[in-house]
Amino acid sequence: MAFVEKPEKLSAIILAAGKGTRMKSDMVKVLHPLCGRPILSYVVEAAKDIGSEKIVVIVGYQADAVRERFREQNLTFIEQREQLGTGHAVLQARRIFGNYDGVILIICGDVPLLRSSTVQSLLDCHRTSRSTVTVLTAILPDPAGYGRIIKGPGGDVLRIVEQRDATREEEKIKEINTGIYCAESNFLFNALMNINNNNSQKEYYLTDIVAIACKDGRVVRTIIAGDHREVMGINTQEELQKAHHYMEEMKSRGSVHAHR
Repeated sequence: MAFVEKPEKLSAIILAAGKGTRMKSDMVKVLHPLCGRPILSYVVEAAKDIGSEKIVVIVGYQADAVRERFREQNLTFIEQREQLGTGHAVLQARRIFGNYDGVILIICGDVPLLRSSTVQSLLDCHRTSRSTVTVLTAILPDPAGYGRIIKGPGGDVLRIVEQRDATREEEKIKEINTGIYCAESNFLFNALMNINNNNSQKEYYLTDIVAIACKDGRVVRTIIAGDHREVMGINTQEELQKAHHYMEEMKSRGSVHAHR
């Protein structure tokens, strides 16, 4: 009988702990409605569409409200009591994945326009290249505010540098980090135990896992999103309005919503 390779396990961690102060609202950002549904619901749907067996949502501000809104969605909620950065947020899920060996998709809870097909392409790239970490990136006309992808002469990813910590030369780079990754579980949590907060924000950056993987000689890949609008995070009411227009445009083209 021919040997059939067992499909690698896949789970997801969704980062949804932030208040979203720039929304100028008392409501937590991920519960703001977009075309009649909370922003977070689109991200949960994308994670389900690609076959995540477990979906862990990291909550913080208005944690109870988020839990209540999604109580029937078969999600696991973990509260990040202190906002110490994205790396710290993901680390909160460590005990949940104690005996788990597989791929973990890490995705922000405020990217409702992201298509399931784009996430699937990220996963496919991760698996076929046998990467330890694969980063979804985008080319932005104006990359201000985003972390930049730093590559070597051969195109290999070296690290990701946050805007606040970037040099003037690095700020000119237009390929940005979307904050969406695939990572091998065993590497991920070990790496997160070794990051520090020696940066301008004094936060534990998830992006530091890229430099750790490179230093270990592991494979790190990037895949560029076809449409940079897909990976737009919703941080302001203006961006929420833009997302609404984009979704309406997608519907008029025959898509039910932005994921397809």
